[in-house]
Amino acid sequence: MLHWKVIFVKPRTEKKLSEYCGLYGIRYYLPLRKKTRIVQRRKVTVDLPLFPGYVFVRLHPSQRLALLQSNLIVRILEPLKPRRLLRDLVMVRRALRVNPHVLTTRPLTKGRLVRIMAGPFMGIEGRVTRITPKMKVVLNVDMIGQAIAVEIEADFVEAL
Repeated sequence: MLHWKVIFVKPRTEKKLSEYCGLYGIRYYLPLRKKTRIVQRRKVTVDLPLFPGYVFVRLHPSQRLALLQSNLIVRILEPLKPRRLLRDLVMVRRALRVNPHVLTTRPLTKGRLVRIMAGPFMGIEGRVTRITPKMKVVLNVDMIGQAIAVEIEADFVEAL
């Protein structure tokens, strides 16, 4: 578990690095999502990396040089909490099993600008001040330096 690393690769080389990992017997995880495009009046489904630029690798120190010689790696990132990284990857794998067309989004954080997408406050934009199942979103009136706060379901909020 301690040897899982996040590999930051050169643009559009994620699949190539996974081939190198397979060649050297290095365990890896490259989450792929399916995307359907229309090319010359035909539907074509391709697999694209869910997290462009990143491959998750179980890399033993003795295998590091072999992977670096591929000349595809920009940086090797060491996770601060390897167990948490693995847990998050398991959740990603489960979500992809349910819906292979899933998309990435930027995470909601405190201070993030959001738009309310449903409910009585639909269309209103504000900043997140608290992240709970019922989020607190602050709506500023910058002209007069005042604000109001509304609580809204997290499912009704979209990041801007």
